[in-house]
Amino acid sequence: MTTKSSVRALLGTSALALAASLFPAVAQVDADQEARLTTVTVTAQKVEENLQDVPISVTTVAAEKLDVLKSSGADVRFLSARVPSVIAESSFGRAFPRFYIRGIGNTDFDLNASQPVSLVYDDVPYESPILKGFPVFDLDKIEVLRGPQGTLFGRNTPGGIIKFDSAKPTYEQEGYVRAAYGNYNTRDLEGAVNLPVFKDELAVRLSGLYQERDPYVDNGYTGEKDRYEGFKEIAGRGQILFTPHDTGFSALLNFHARSNDGDARLFRANIIDAGKRGLGSNFDRDTVYYDGQNFLTQDTHGVTAKLEQQLTDSIKATYVFGNEQAEIESRGDIDGGFGAAFLGAGNYGPGNIPFPVETSGAVNALHQTTHELRFAFDNGGALRAQAGLFAFDEQVAIVSKNFNSLTPGNPETSRAARSLDTDSLGLFASLSYDITDRLTVTGGARWTDDNKSFKATGDQRELGDEQVSWDVSATYEVSDDVNTYARIAKGFRGPTIQQRFGAPSQADSETLVSYEAGVKSELWDNRVRLNTAVYFLDFKGQQLTIVGGLDNSVSLFNADKSEGYGVEFDLEAAPTKSLLVTAGLSYNKTEFKDDVIVAPGCGGGCTVLDPAVYDTDGTTLLGYNISGNSFPNAPEWIANMTARYAIPVQAGEFYAFTDWAYKGDTNFFLYESIEFGQDGYWEGGLKAGYKSDRGYDASLFVRNILDEDALTGGIDFNNLTGFINEPRTYGAQLRWDF
Repeated sequence: MTTKSSVRALLGTSALALAASLFPAVAQVDADQEARLTTVTVTAQKVEENLQDVPISVTTVAAEKLDVLKSSGADVRFLSARVPSVIAESSFGRAFPRFYIRGIGNTDFDLNASQPVSLVYDDVPYESPILKGFPVFDLDKIEVLRGPQGTLFGRNTPGGIIKFDSAKPTYEQEGYVRAAYGNYNTRDLEGAVNLPVFKDELAVRLSGLYQERDPYVDNGYTGEKDRYEGFKEIAGRGQILFTPHDTGFSALLNFHARSNDGDARLFRANIIDAGKRGLGSNFDRDTVYYDGQNFLTQDTHGVTAKLEQQLTDSIKATYVFGNEQAEIESRGDIDGGFGAAFLGAGNYGPGNIPFPVETSGAVNALHQTTHELRFAFDNGGALRAQAGLFAFDEQVAIVSKNFNSLTPGNPETSRAARSLDTDSLGLFASLSYDITDRLTVTGGARWTDDNKSFKATGDQRELGDEQVSWDVSATYEVSDDVNTYARIAKGFRGPTIQQRFGAPSQADSETLVSYEAGVKSELWDNRVRLNTAVYFLDFKGQQLTIVGGLDNSVSLFNADKSEGYGVEFDLEAAPTKSLLVTAGLSYNKTEFKDDVIVAPGCGGGCTVLDPAVYDTDGTTLLGYNISGNSFPNAPEWIANMTARYAIPVQAGEFYAFTDWAYKGDTNFFLYESIEFGQDGYWEGGLKAGYKSDRGYDASLFVRNILDEDALTGGIDFNNLTGFINEPRTYGAQLRWDF
């Protein structure tokens, strides 16, 4: 962490004390007043357990922290660097987040890209990238599970999973309304109502979200004011819970939908200076220079059904059905500027635009259907078990188009259409046994048969693979307050295929074995919860994606061997009832271990730092040797903290809540260059307000409080183009819980 970053963090953290000092000291807090942390229950192993008993590195985000992080209309990328070892970014904005856990992720921007981090929403895995950005509202909590989760959650989880659990219907009448208004005319409205329809047998919960922001970025080429960076997001969820008396049966139906309209990601030409790192002299957050079109439309809807039946006192059957449907179209000015250098001086910019690039990608239809049937055994004795099967079916049709930005009307010049059908079947079992009162061992395995059918003009092919993923762990209770664990797990990502323009490329399955050990402790009479983990991961056949490079393409290949290791810390502390502090820290070291791995460099004038590789006669450049490089978008250091301080008054409390996150030095591509990366930086926020005992909460908030400008990614095939983080936003919020 640089001195500048450290100073900024210190100044930002001081904002909490400043905000607290502005409140009148209308009540005296007893310094000896007892404070306790509440027990955290998770479903990381598909059954409810105390977080401290689970032999997995897990972080949860819930309650007020979740509400604060998504202030001002933020999408799911608010999780980036807010959890140890987790980064999120997107070249599709709000539509298509890409997650990285412990450095493991995929920079692929194709609309059927597979990811090694799975998102599971209400027990259903969202496989397609255009499903993964479903808005966050009316949630019970988010669970981040680090490391392979192949036994219980299946394929495409070598990095881990992020679980989103909606607030479920209850048999009490309750609800909430939250309304916020911020700069850029940002409107953010969220609410839910829970209705017990019939005694303790039938309940309904309805929840919804409306977010809208006006554009604020000008088009300097056309002269349009406030043209870009607006969005309008509408989402809803309806749930019906049926639990007939004395049957041991429950049924939960979940209907959900999303409409997302606005602008595609803004690519900004030559905002990076040659020979320098980070944002350069041409950067202007409020202006771009486009001669191409830019828009994004996205609609998704789905239904989930979860049926549970208590077969005996010790055996429960669970069936989960999911059906998701989606479509999307995104079109952008990829070169990030106007004109082209071959038109002569004054006819292109900003900076050098070698040639114009305007493209779109569309999913005309996506259908995903999943079935999971599992049985759980627990008679209160030493043995617990789960077993089941999982079936996945997906059909997706994709069209990519090129356009001529130099011709009036920007006519289409070419297109590529393809379809991909995926079928996957998994059988799994997991056992836990208490050897002693203090020692528990767990083991499980899953067999997966994964098949893909790819069709494009002039090309048709089948891909398939069978894999067994597994895990073995042991948990030892050192004392009533300290648990230790060790875990070995294998995960895998199935074979994949991509095509935009030109010939398809494909990659075989990748496998990962992870070795992990940790300590989970509750200290100081349950005032402090400190969890730590260390790990080592061993990749075989890691799937790598060449994105951009010498042309605007996506190419897949497998590395032979990759490695990673690291350490993670999670802290939660309640020194008094008035103060709650959380902190997280992770160090993740990743490295490609092949003797030679050749990848192309940039086509846009960057300074590649890796050794060049030539053909046998030494005249033709084949690319650069990326052996020894870290994985893309895999900073070594990630840190975060929050602090909440409250001053009680007769009818409520005044409070201040601050949060900070540090994302370390980050390289964006497989190769290393001076230009395409970002030095480490802090982002922080502050929320301060009054919360009434009657359920009312009025507050002011600010996000990116230091107004930090930073690169979050780049486009490297045309020029020194980049895209950036969210601007500073601020506003006021009212919430009523009833």
